[in-house]
Amino acid sequence: MRQFTVPQFIDVEDKIIGPITVRQFIIMIVAGLFLFLEYKLSDFAFFLFIGIPTALVFLVFAFVKVNGVGFHYFVLNIIQTFKKPALRVWHRHLDSPLSVSAAAGGSTAASAVQPAVKQALNRSRLSDLALLIDTGGLYRGEQAPRDYSFKQ
Repeated sequence: MRQFTVPQFIDVEDKIIGPITVRQFIIMIVAGLFLFLEYKLSDFAFFLFIGIPTALVFLVFAFVKVNGVGFHYFVLNIIQTFKKPALRVWHRHLDSPLSVSAAAGGSTAASAVQPAVKQALNRSRLSDLALLIDTGGLYRGEQAPRDYSFKQ
């Protein structure tokens, strides 16, 4: 039987220069380019005014981790959370009755849609529902037997 080596530390980034990873190195190169452009395109006082915040932002993105995950993933998760909120609210009662136009004959008459009437669950109905769920929908109860005959 063949033996294979299984990688063990797949979530650890490769280090290229001491403790600096490839991602951190690339972020530092991009930060250096931004700072160089800011230095060349502005005078020294304005460069200090915009260069220090730029360097801080790049250092945070390169070296800060939140809950063991890189800061860029943290920012992406925040953006995703604000775009798609997890709280979904279902309003039980309708404010106004819905109207559906009759499709038959092209009639323009509208009829109000009535909400379903809730039936009281007794013990036998509850056990029928539990059996329906347990059998994956195959059990239909005694009052509605299934017809398994093949019709042609």
